Amino acid sequence: MSAIPFVVVIPARYQSMRLPGKPLLDIAGKPMLLHVVERARQSAARAVYVATDDERIRKVCEDTGVPVCLTSATHPTGTDRIEEVTRQLGLAPSDIVVNVQGDEPLLPPAVIDQVAAGLAATPEAGIHTLCVPLHDAREFHDPNAVKLVCADNGRVLYFSRAPIPWPRDEVGSVPSVARRHVGLYAYRVEVLQRFVAWPPGKLETIEKLEQLRAMEQGVAIHASLACAPIPAGVDTPADLEAVRRIVEQGHE
Repeated sequence: MSAIPFVVVIPARYQSMRLPGKPLLDIAGKPMLLHVVERARQSAARAVYVATDDERIRKVCEDTGVPVCLTSATHPTGTDRIEEVTRQLGLAPSDIVVNVQGDEPLLPPAVIDQVAAGLAATPEAGIHTLCVPLHDAREFHDPNAVKLVCADNGRVLYFSRAPIPWPRDEVGSVPSVARRHVGLYAYRVEVLQRFVAWPPGKLETIEKLEQLRAMEQGVAIHASLACAPIPAGVDTPADLEAVRRIVEQGHE
């Protein structure tokens, strides 16, 4: 889908509250992080890098020929880590970087291409992301499922943990335009450089959604409906076992 040049950066932290050492946990004889790298390499990215502050992750990458950037251990967010990588690599302000999370070993390569192409096609935007239709009432009201609303041209109007848009006249229903945000982002490097210099925004602090910082600073974020189903990432031991079964059975 994407014929434009872009780079994938996969931020990987060793520490995890629920799954210590998550990036290196075994899935079918291979660390989870390497499954993510393989998915990213199947996209049209011109290069794929892992960004980490952990020597164990760095060694696994180097031993398997995966380009890795060792970054500061003091970064408050993955976005800050990615921005450091853009400086290490000497990327141009107009270059496009896609942030692929290190705990999504089943991520379809097509959506990586899609998010990069989406940003290239919207020069007025600084960030592009994806979403999926939301039909389930429980998920619509779940604060862990981030919702978004968009203008007709795809520009995101707001992200929230609350159920938006709220169906005032049909309480209990899920609007046909309800969308769940998918945390896959394409950035222009110059936006990343500005982002890390901004303090956390008021809305970001309330909702605990980092992307609201960019919106509060006037950065246009656009979103597209994902072109392929996006399986859940690995956040819990149950998630890990589910992914292991899928990979081992060859049902990716």
